[in-house]
Amino acid sequence: MRKKASATQALANVPLFSQCTARERAQIGSLLAQVRVKDGEVLCREGKPGRECFIVSEGHAKASLKGRKIAEFGPGAFFGEMSLLDGGPRTATIVAQTPMTLYVLSPSDLATLVNKFPTVTTKMLRVLAQRLRSADKAPTH
Repeated sequence: MRKKASATQALANVPLFSQCTARERAQIGSLLAQVRVKDGEVLCREGKPGRECFIVSEGHAKASLKGRKIAEFGPGAFFGEMSLLDGGPRTATIVAQTPMTLYVLSPSDLATLVNKFPTVTTKMLRVLAQRLRSADKAPTH
């Protein structure tokens, strides 16, 4: 039960879920699987199929696109949300830079969440839209 409480607490610091109520975060936390990974482990590979979203509880990861570093993820960050939503290929390669504790949200977990708490969908879409707007404004090199 400690794992679920930890997941619920961690979600309050995750932008994707920070607008959710405590009840909604508790439900989300009950759905998440916790995984631990070693440094150097590839979490996502650019162009490969993906389905789940990862939420960083502990540790750090680096994202690269075509071999060039594009982002870093630490506690509270999330990645993989696009593949979670559309089942499409991963848009970047993400490698653990330290040992990590991650929470994983699968498509079936998302479906359960959306069916039980439809308001979560709107809150998540708002955050994803903000992330897309920020990416559109980012300078290209």
